[in-house]
Amino acid sequence: MPTAVLTDRERTAVQAYLRLLHTVRAAFDRDGGPPVVPPAVLAEAEQALGEAGLTGNEEAFFRLLESWCPEPGP
Repeated sequence: MPTAVLTDRERTAVQAYLRLLHTVRAAFDRDGGPPVVPPAVLAEAEQALGEAGLTGNEEAFFRLLESWCPEPGP
């Protein structure tokens, strides 16, 4: 599958989303206490999505994410 060529803002949005995803996973993997996601990480992702024109358009964002960072095959 060919990868997409992203604009700088789209790339920033994808990278912010991936940082958020890794932060959430790490929060749930910790032992003890409820998971905590720093508000700054969530705010960064929201801002990047807005600047890329992807706010409220999750379908387009996830298509973009999949084309840029496809899941590895079996």
